[in-house]
Amino acid sequence: MHIGQISDEMLEKYNRPGPRYTSYPTAPVWKDDFGPDDLEEYYAQADEHRTPISIYMHLPFCESLCLFCACNVSIQKDKQVAIPYLAVLKREIDHVSRMVSRSRQVIQFHWGGGTPTYLSSAQLEDLFDYTGQRFSFAKDAEIGIEIDPRVTTRAHLETLRRLGFNRLSMGIQDFQPKVQETIHRVQPYELTRDLILAARELGFQSLNVDLIYGLPYQTAASFTASIEQVLTLAPDRVAMFSYAHVPWLKKQQGSFQAHLPEGREKFRIFRAGLESFLDAGYLYIGMDHFARPSDELSVAQQNRTLHRNFQGYTTKAGADLYGMGVSAISSIGGAYAQNRREVPAYQSAASERGIATMRGYRLSDDDRIRRAVIGRLLCHTIISKREIEREFSISFDDYFQSELERLQEPSDEGLIELESGEIRVTPLGRVFIRNVAMIFDRYLREQQMDQKPLFSKTL
Repeated sequence: MHIGQISDEMLEKYNRPGPRYTSYPTAPVWKDDFGPDDLEEYYAQADEHRTPISIYMHLPFCESLCLFCACNVSIQKDKQVAIPYLAVLKREIDHVSRMVSRSRQVIQFHWGGGTPTYLSSAQLEDLFDYTGQRFSFAKDAEIGIEIDPRVTTRAHLETLRRLGFNRLSMGIQDFQPKVQETIHRVQPYELTRDLILAARELGFQSLNVDLIYGLPYQTAASFTASIEQVLTLAPDRVAMFSYAHVPWLKKQQGSFQAHLPEGREKFRIFRAGLESFLDAGYLYIGMDHFARPSDELSVAQQNRTLHRNFQGYTTKAGADLYGMGVSAISSIGGAYAQNRREVPAYQSAASERGIATMRGYRLSDDDRIRRAVIGRLLCHTIISKREIEREFSISFDDYFQSELERLQEPSDEGLIELESGEIRVTPLGRVFIRNVAMIFDRYLREQQMDQKPLFSKTL
């Protein structure tokens, strides 16, 4: 994959705020009048259709705040706060499970946060067993967890492996001491290496690591040095995220505004990371993900079965996603729903009602068509017009006449190839693939007229 030279003008033109499209329509479009009763209607429909199940649980607690973080976290030194939270989460698990037939199998299960290993081994085991008693897990279920090497012990790993967890995802972000100190996440290479060695020894099937480019004091050379260290750890997958600088949402990010690489320098860092992983034999799945050629993600992309949801790229297409815990998002049939985003409000609502839905969205026919187009673009880098026409009984060129006109400019610039039956993204276009997807987003122009920024920049 060779992306060629990119001019300053092209960078300036395309490096602008835009969604990551873990859903379409994106969250700012969702409605506050969508509540628990509405979500339960979709629970009932999904149970009738007997779709497979994906479960995500949000465990929000962390011992300290990483200053770059834009996740929904609760910083608590006193670990007693987890006890009432887990009691309410069990109430939600119990309530939701009553609306799910035991004949439907859980094919994907994930704990995210926060830092799930903030909890003790005994708490993790209790929560997992409670869930397993109420849902039917497939024998080959993908069972994953996000861990922080700074607080995760070997006892944690042994417990997780015994319970059936087979995938670990761990944040690294950057190995350079100056960067780590500035973002308040000091995590030595040796600490991370030793945890990965222990995980491999215990037989975890897949190890993923997260990096972030665009952090304070990063350079292309320093990030390349970090990646050289990452490659010695031989992760199965790598997520290389663009740092999302959103100080209007996360005030702590304002502390290092003056030291952020931007524009051309940030692009150099991205390019150094891209080339390093490609040279090491990883495949560029898209946007921010790399995987070994033998990995399920790589195989699914080649087979055109790759899917994208709130957890990023996944091989589990066709499953309904049940989100539980504070701020968790569900995607059930033709609807999205999100739980309340503050721990006290979530605990109060879930204690009383069993679920804590604060907003959601019912997809229209047009939404479903555009979701399919954007999803296939981001997952496969190709849109087959005939596939969309067969699935939705439309004429692609008629339905998307205005979008095809707007695609002419990125086509002239070498980002895409417009063919009679396909829209194909070029290697250069893969760098700007979010921008191409944005052309199919019918809500974006209205959102861009809003005075408040809603999204981070695309690069």
